[in-house]
Amino acid sequence: MLAYKFSLDEMSTKINILEQEFQTIHEYNPIEHVSTRLKSPESIMRKALRKNIELSLPIIKENMKDIAGIRINCSFNSDIYKVSEMIQKQKDVEVVECKDYIKNPKPNGYRSLHLILKIPVFLSDRVEHVFVEVQIRTIAMDFWASLEHKIFYKYNNAVPEKITRELKEAAESANELDRKMENLHKEINEIKQMEKKSMQTKLTGDNDLTIPLNFLEMINESRNIIPD
Repeated sequence: MLAYKFSLDEMSTKINILEQEFQTIHEYNPIEHVSTRLKSPESIMRKALRKNIELSLPIIKENMKDIAGIRINCSFNSDIYKVSEMIQKQKDVEVVECKDYIKNPKPNGYRSLHLILKIPVFLSDRVEHVFVEVQIRTIAMDFWASLEHKIFYKYNNAVPEKITRELKEAAESANELDRKMENLHKEINEIKQMEKKSMQTKLTGDNDLTIPLNFLEMINESRNIIPD
């Protein structure tokens, strides 16, 4: 269990570094929230019995790939793919499996990107390679998935057909909200880029001098503060 805990610590550090680097370079953070989860020994045993996995540590380790889990919430679907790409480019991370439930939603309407990674954990006398499941989804879909899980738990997985149908409709509504908000995000970015180009043109004129955009923004802000 310690090896799985250490794998979560390693991945959390990697994600935190990527998050801060992206923020510094692009002045934008694609990650809204990160949470980790480690299955308890009792939960592992129950799943092994349910899945007919032999109660042997090596076999459980090889066949149960979600003992350690990380959930990353993003604002937009495009951010999900950015974060996934950054994680998969890590040299010491082995991508075992990738399931794209955004392009291919589950029958119940669930959308998310799931990665199964193998992470090296460097112990004092050996290196343990541990599976970690990473789920990346939007805030809206995370909210839906959380409620759907609670409903299925309440009904002991025997959910009435009417509620199942309404849950799928809610998932479609969440996806439509994601789509609309992403379109608004793109429009705002396009407007900001046009304003930056316009500002740069005004200050440089026909000269070949190029002024950094951050410096131009600082000048523009000072104009709003200091009277002419």
